[in-house]
Amino acid sequence: MRSFFVDRAGAELATEFIAIFGEEAAREAAGRARKFRDRGNVVGFCRWRQVERLIDALDDHTGATHH
Repeated sequence: MRSFFVDRAGAELATEFIAIFGEEAAREAAGRARKFRDRGNVVGFCRWRQVERLIDALDDHTGATHH
C-alpha cells in the first residue's frame, strides 16, 4: 500500500472534489497540481498532488475495504 500524508484541509478538498467531479476528481486535482507547478509554486503543487493521491487511494476499483 502506498503511503502519503494529507492534512485535514487536503482530505476535505479530496472529499469535495469527489462529490463535484466524481470519477474525474483525481484528473481535476492533477490539473490543478500542474498549474501550480507551471507557476513555480511548489507548496501548491505538493498540496494538489497529495489530494490527487488521496482521491486515487479512495477510488475503489478493486472492491477492497479501506480503513
